[in-house]
Parts: sequence; structure tokens; C-alpha cells
Amino acid sequence: MSDKIIKVIDKEFEIFIPFKEIDNAIQGVANQINKDYKNKKPLFVVILNGAFMFAADLFKKLTIECEVSFVKLSSYQGTKTTEKVKKIIGLNESIQGRQVIIVEDIIDTGITMEHLLKELQAMKPHDIRLATLLFKPEAFRKDFKIHYIGMDIPNDFILGYGLDYDGFARNLPDIYKLIK
Repeated sequence: MSDKIIKVIDKEFEIFIPFKEIDNAIQGVANQINKDYKNKKPLFVVILNGAFMFAADLFKKLTIECEVSFVKLSSYQGTKTTEKVKKIIGLNESIQGRQVIIVEDIIDTGITMEHLLKELQAMKPHDIRLATLLFKPEAFRKDFKIHYIGMDIPNDFILGYGLDYDGFARNLPDIYKLIK
């Protein structure tokens, strides 16, 4: 760990997960998906905006045939969840009978993912699996399975590597946590 501190808008953050650890976690997720989906052609549904960096690096490590689509959902405002999911951009492909893998940057309370799962299950896919770079078990309040987890983390507010604070700092290669 480094003692590097950055300021984003009005808050200070310290480095929490360096890119090398992130990359190793992504490789682990990719290895498992490559094994589980050998000779299959899943559709990856990437949740924007946060998962774009995870998805880009994950796809570089996948060796299976697959397709990708994007949806945009939002439930955060500042550093707190609003607990209301707003669908902004929807899925254009038919997923009926398809094997679907949802790609998310982080699952904390599970509110956003539960909402998306209900919507996607109504479209009658063959099955749905979840892949997330980060999981906060202490914050999780729902009852669904997460099939691929890059790493478990504590219930701290984090940013960088696709994660933001009011739209800022997604471009940082490392993940930072809010200094208490």
C-alpha cells in the first residue's frame, strides 16, 4: 500500500487497491469464465458507467467466443445509494434462450443488481450469471448468487478504475478509498 492521497471534489482518498492487484483479480475471473463457457457463446451485459474499465480488461483476457451489450443503471448520488434504480439505457438484443453474464464493477447492497436481474429474467434467457470485480459482503442485503467475484472488500466508499465520485475519478488506474 502506498500513502498516496488524492483530492476529488471536496473529499480526500488514499490508495486502496493498486492496478496490479486489480489485474490479477480480473485474470482470475477470466480464467473461470473461460473454463465454464468453453464451447459456448454467452452474451455479456456490461453495466455502465462503472464497469467499462473492468469489462475492457476482462475481454482482453477472455478466450471464448462471446458477444457484448451495454445497459446503464444508476442508484448512487454522491457517496450514498439512493436505493432507487433509474434505468437510463436499455438492452437492444434479444436474450431469449441465451446464456447471459452480467458484468458489474461493484456489488454492495444488491439493490441495482436485483432490479436488473428481474428485468432480464422476464426476457427468458437460458440462464444468467453475475461477474463483479468488487463485492462488499458487509453491505449486501439481497438474496441472489454472484458467480464470479474478483475480490471482496470492506464497506468503504471507493473510487477509481471506473468507479466515481459524482462523475469524477473514473480514469484512475488504481482504486482509492475515502479517508475517514
